[in-house]
Amino acid sequence: MALSRRAWLLAALGAAAAPCMALEDIWSRLRHGGLVILMRHGSTEGGYGDPPDFRLDDCRTQRNLGEAGRAEARRVGERLRAERVPIARVYTSPWCRCRETARIAFGEAEDWEALGLFIDAPDREADATARVLKRIASYARTKPHGNVAMVTHAVNIAALSQRTVKPAEIVVMRPDGCCGARTIEVIPP
Repeated sequence: MALSRRAWLLAALGAAAAPCMALEDIWSRLRHGGLVILMRHGSTEGGYGDPPDFRLDDCRTQRNLGEAGRAEARRVGERLRAERVPIARVYTSPWCRCRETARIAFGEAEDWEALGLFIDAPDREADATARVLKRIASYARTKPHGNVAMVTHAVNIAALSQRTVKPAEIVVMRPDGCCGARTIEVIPP
């Protein structure tokens, strides 16, 4: 039985996301490529969730990044560049806060609706999570030059990695070539 993204988030809320590997080791692994970087969007203004009548095609109707979130995204991008972490491709949720985080941290990013939120269509959550896991798993076979980054929401990252994350925090996963990936580290913003 597949758990929804919300169920994973609730289950993971009590779980510690403390790093288990020395940061220098994870930077070394990232420099070699072949990993997936799941990043939560930066800090937002206006609390939690989007206004009731938000539209994806109008950022003014959504909860967006604040100055703190933009600074977090800049720091993440600067750190990845300073550590010489190669990025092969960047995908982002179509929500404006994710797009802006991706643009600031990585430059360009491709919208992928499977990384979005399914607040009004929870029946689609499991399908979206399965599609993301399938794509992540495929990187073990296709071996892209560099790492693949995905900027998304906390609830999605919890469903994919069983880890809770703060704004602009990263979960690094190793594709398994079969069904998904194994979480290998959490990097604070």
